[in-house]
Amino acid sequence: MALSKEELLEAYDRMSKIRAFEDRLHIENATGDIPGFIHLYAGEEAIAVGVCSNLTADDYIASTHRGHGHCIAKGCDVKGMMFEIFGRKEGLCHGKGGSMHIADLSTGMLGANGIVGGGPGIACGAALTAKYHGTDHVGVSFTGDGGSNQGTVMEAMNMAVVLQLPMLFVFENNHMGEATGPDYSVGSRDIAKRAAAFGMPAQKVDGTDFLAVHDAAEKALASIRKGEGPQVIEAEAWRFYGHFEGDQGLYRTPEQLEELKKDHDPLQIFRRKKPRTIKVSELDAIDEANTELIDECVAQARAAEWPDVSSVLDDVYVSY
Repeated sequence: MALSKEELLEAYDRMSKIRAFEDRLHIENATGDIPGFIHLYAGEEAIAVGVCSNLTADDYIASTHRGHGHCIAKGCDVKGMMFEIFGRKEGLCHGKGGSMHIADLSTGMLGANGIVGGGPGIACGAALTAKYHGTDHVGVSFTGDGGSNQGTVMEAMNMAVVLQLPMLFVFENNHMGEATGPDYSVGSRDIAKRAAAFGMPAQKVDGTDFLAVHDAAEKALASIRKGEGPQVIEAEAWRFYGHFEGDQGLYRTPEQLEELKKDHDPLQIFRRKKPRTIKVSELDAIDEANTELIDECVAQARAAEWPDVSSVLDDVYVSY
């Protein structure tokens, strides 16, 4: 289905917001004021936004250690995210989750995850709940090419087929798996083709092209919501920063990185493919507004209160 101008501008806004968020964190992390590790999503924006633009607030996603883009694409409050990453009390998880464990159940974001390959099983649980209650809601997991090799992922894929769960497995193939590409680490050299072994259809798409990802997800989710079983999407893209902040990135040259940014930038690809009804000035205004928004978020996060020590055990245990 063709997207309206308003929907396209909203998609660009989400991608632009992710880029502004990540680029600023790259700068802020160098100050040493952010606790814990940070893994940036810049370069992969079209995947998260392309998939999540087909989801409702009642659908659930499970993320990875590289989860900021998924959070923003699913509608998490960026100010709450920034507070969380700075460890402040007003963060989405009250400063206890940090970058790798942001979660916001009110938006259907089940959490970033420091366990590689940990998301699919969680999303299967959400999908099972949807099926049990007879809704048309879906569970979506995002997993990297490295995480695709984990046994937990294979088990979740098998379970989704056996139970015919309303589940979409999204594999974000950024060709690096920290520092080892799928040409070496994936025996079949093809992540998408693995789906057939479990009895699932799969699509492989250009993960730098928002429209390509959106269309693939729209097709898959329409089938899933009809009760036709789980599916797989493999989206290829390239991350612009290291595996984590502090990674020297010796597995690629500066020239290779510049070439990637030149030819595979999701925001620039969107600009090149946009319809004539969208003006460049409109996209420029979105970028400027998002830069200002992130500036405000950082300033407020730095000035915000730390959690009180007395709250250290809050939200840890649940009493039934």
